[in-house]
Amino acid sequence: MQKIPQVSRLMFIKSARAILKNPLPFHKENFKLKGNTFRLKLGISESVVFSKDPLFAQYVLQKNQKNYKKSPIQTKDLAKYLGQGLLTSNGTHWAKQRKLIQPAFHKKQLATLIDKIEQAVISEIENIEVNKPFDIFPIFNDLAFQTVVKALFSSAVDQKSINRLQYITETAQEMMVRELRQPYLIWWFKFSGQLNSTLKLTQEARQILKDLVKERQNQNKRQDDLLDMLLDARYDDGSAMAEEQLIDEILILFTAGHETTSNALTFTAELLARHPEVQDKLYAEISELDNENDLLLKIKSLQYVEQVVNESMRLYPPAYFIDRVSIAADSFSSYEIAQNTSLLFSIYEIHRDANFWEDPNNFNPDRFIEDTSIKYSPYYYPFGAGPRMCIGNNFAMYEMILAIAELVKRFKIEFKASPIEINPLITLKPKDAILQFTKREN
Repeated sequence: MQKIPQVSRLMFIKSARAILKNPLPFHKENFKLKGNTFRLKLGISESVVFSKDPLFAQYVLQKNQKNYKKSPIQTKDLAKYLGQGLLTSNGTHWAKQRKLIQPAFHKKQLATLIDKIEQAVISEIENIEVNKPFDIFPIFNDLAFQTVVKALFSSAVDQKSINRLQYITETAQEMMVRELRQPYLIWWFKFSGQLNSTLKLTQEARQILKDLVKERQNQNKRQDDLLDMLLDARYDDGSAMAEEQLIDEILILFTAGHETTSNALTFTAELLARHPEVQDKLYAEISELDNENDLLLKIKSLQYVEQVVNESMRLYPPAYFIDRVSIAADSFSSYEIAQNTSLLFSIYEIHRDANFWEDPNNFNPDRFIEDTSIKYSPYYYPFGAGPRMCIGNNFAMYEMILAIAELVKRFKIEFKASPIEINPLITLKPKDAILQFTKREN
């Protein structure tokens, strides 16, 4: 057995400021120097194992997933804002919640939500201004948030509450990022009251959601939305979710359901601006299906749109790293993994590895013509993998396919040649996504 190559704590300290701004170049350099897997020494006894080995990721996330749990970053740091839901829990509690909620996200159930998704998409796409450059991210951010709101609550929530929920969700995320990137300032965040102020905001969000749930329960009218599905869900003993648990899950749907989608849509638009030939091909496919009234059939028929979205998430995976902690000692390949080892898999690097992808830095939607579940499954993780794969992956794909189809149907994105800028926070976010649109002549 071999020891995992190590990067010294001194190297980490020297690079701390650069890592705070963007950790990806630091990771890339150490993968180049140390190989596909290395250990970063953070303190006297604290370290993290980084890897871009897709087979290692597959082993931890799928083949031996029972020996690995989510890290305290999610189960403690994130949980204090969102509660103990699917995204932030481990063990039997997670398994119980997953079994309960999974049926609401089956494709058959999601078919009932497609009209609501389309309404939100069209409403926000219509806000795009033409013939002037602007940052497209806020449009897609609002689109993704409004989509989650409509899928959860139909039209039962007023715009003031929506705006407040969105503000609180984004403020909590910003505070979380500051805590993770600047752990040496935790004392200041507490002393200055910033942390407590953010936690109070999350309590406000919980109360808004409780009021919405109570209002629905007092009505004797079904909306057949996600909230109805969650209220209908029953554990094995026949009981329903407790109120606090229901709010935990709704908060997580807001956070996970809009953050990653808005990022992916923005990166897709950025890529289309640099590839007008792909826009033309998209427009041709979308135009052929313009008269299709069956939305589900239309989504399934927009194959090239799906390829474009898949390729965008390969180059810019919103969840650009996945972390786990070993429960018991283990081994993989020639490496021993001690108990309580923190592991971080770089999805960004795996998706750009020339060993698995031809011309990995090139935007080529045609690489996804073949069935991705067969050809790329060991190397492609846009929604994670294994039992903890994102429960909303089908919902997100429906939303993104509809959004890109509506965007390209209505507008042409003007050519842009400058490099795409990124801002790696909890998710991989776009930076300065300034684009210009012109109205298509129908």
